[in-house]
Amino acid sequence: WDDADFSRGVGTTFYQEFLTLNTAKPPFVNDVEAKIRRYMRTSYSAVWTLRITWEKAPAHTARTDTRKTNTYQAVLTTDGFRSYVLILYQDGGMRWDYSQLSAANVLIGYS
Repeated sequence: WDDADFSRGVGTTFYQEFLTLNTAKPPFVNDVEAKIRRYMRTSYSAVWTLRITWEKAPAHTARTDTRKTNTYQAVLTTDGFRSYVLILYQDGGMRWDYSQLSAANVLIGYS
């Protein structure tokens, strides 16, 4: 999401890198691999995964309201040949009021 506003001191961003070539895989990486296998219908074994989390991120319009926040993640992963990106939102989906954004052509979803 491109319109998060952390200027009011609300919300945090953090990341965690998983190097899994020839090492035991943590449950998070096993879950990512399972999602890719299920949705892409292909075999997949990650050698590197990066999880970026935006926690309680307020929308750009937060100058007036910091109560509606979102927690979401971008997960980048590769097996050394193929790479995938997963965008994950908290249960309940997008909680920002996107109708207040200055752009009129906002699209939420995927293709």
